Amino acid sequence: MRRTIQIVVTGFLAGLGGAYTFQQISDDQRGEHPQRVDSTLLVKNTTENTGITRPEPARERSRTASDLPNTDFVLASEVSTKSVVYIKNISERYYRRSYLDWFFDINPGTQTQVSSGSGVIFSSDGYIVTNNHVVQDADRIEVDYNRQTYEASLIGTDPSTDLAVLKIEGKNLPAIPIGSSRHVAIGEWVIAVGNPFNLTSTVTAGIVSAKGREINILEGKFPIESFIQTDAAINPGNSGGALVNKNGELVGINTAILSRTGSYAGYGFAVPIDIVKKIVGDLIEYGEVQKAFFGGDVSDYDASVAERLDLKVDTDDISGVLLSYVQEDGAAAKAGMKEGDIILRIGNNVIDSRSQFEEELSYHSPGDEITVAYQRNGKNYTTRMTLTNREGTTSILKREIYTSEALGAQFETVPKVERDLLNIDYGVRVFNIGNGLIKRIGIREDFVITDINRNAIKDPKKLVEILERIRGRVIIEGVNKQGREGYYSFYLR
Repeated sequence: MRRTIQIVVTGFLAGLGGAYTFQQISDDQRGEHPQRVDSTLLVKNTTENTGITRPEPARERSRTASDLPNTDFVLASEVSTKSVVYIKNISERYYRRSYLDWFFDINPGTQTQVSSGSGVIFSSDGYIVTNNHVVQDADRIEVDYNRQTYEASLIGTDPSTDLAVLKIEGKNLPAIPIGSSRHVAIGEWVIAVGNPFNLTSTVTAGIVSAKGREINILEGKFPIESFIQTDAAINPGNSGGALVNKNGELVGINTAILSRTGSYAGYGFAVPIDIVKKIVGDLIEYGEVQKAFFGGDVSDYDASVAERLDLKVDTDDISGVLLSYVQEDGAAAKAGMKEGDIILRIGNNVIDSRSQFEEELSYHSPGDEITVAYQRNGKNYTTRMTLTNREGTTSILKREIYTSEALGAQFETVPKVERDLLNIDYGVRVFNIGNGLIKRIGIREDFVITDINRNAIKDPKKLVEILERIRGRVIIEGVNKQGREGYYSFYLR
């Protein structure tokens, strides 16, 4: 019995000793490797009257806005959402039940179609910028803003940049602050504001993923593609909306997405605001863009192309763009440039891709003089040239548009530079097709009419006079905007 008690007491004392030793070791380890502890205990320790001032240790507390990285978009959203509008494209589509309807002149049936997009208030007096494809083929355009619906007038379009300008009757509208796309940096935070899936005033955030993107989607005769790429979510309905920086300044007009599904997949594209400003200003003042022509064409190139063309360049440091075509008597030819030259700079701006080249030219107008630095056979040269308009002169061009309410369309003579591209000698373009004969017979936007019943059509006024008075069998010949020949045959009573 005595031996049993001795064993128990000895074990108890040994346990106490082990516990004490473990506590001391743990305390030493805490001194070397601080662990998170209860904050109330630390606060209590600082208030002990020891005569020693201790720094207040870190403690758990709620984070305030000043603690967070500067990545919220409250200000940018407040500034920009009130300047983004909802646009409705309303059109009437005609259809005939059979070809006999033409013969018996039976009125076709109609079907109303409505599509939507976004737009940005560009000026306080009611000018709105959006995408060309948002308003294309519209019979009527409505703008919803601030719980009101406005009838919008189409001021002008530019398919080459997929931009359009509308006008509504309003005063003191909240025009969006304008930024600069030149100063936008890759990795910079931006937000996209628009109306995706008919969800008005939607804001999404992302960064600028790339600049100067060329994705070959524009259909104009002289497309300018130098998109800002962003991973801010852009979906159908965002087209024509605003891409803004953290200050709420407009840096681009959202235009396209790259997706296999038709919805957001991480790649959105916006027209840079510095291009937009030039296009919008020209459309408002002149009715058409005063595009500056270089008198040649350029292309991107790499080491294999340089080797194939026997270009004397440093293949370890490929830079610039290749002058692949020079127009006879064009601005480049007059400045002494030749095919195979490597363009390095325009003014003080480095040119390292075709999209950069096109963007730089887009800031200029016919008559502007620029300095071009280029390389030929390994030697550097500089030349000055005067940019021209599409007719090869330096004058300002204004569209001469002829409108016919009876035909339901507008007409204009096709400029020479475009006739050359379409391989025709003359013709009249049809556009802004509304309700009328042109739509009923199925002529598509931008179709160029060259002949009516074998009579050459060179003047819009003559075209309208013929179609308004002609009776019987009518055959219209021409080319579409891709240059393919086509004709329309119908009977008028």
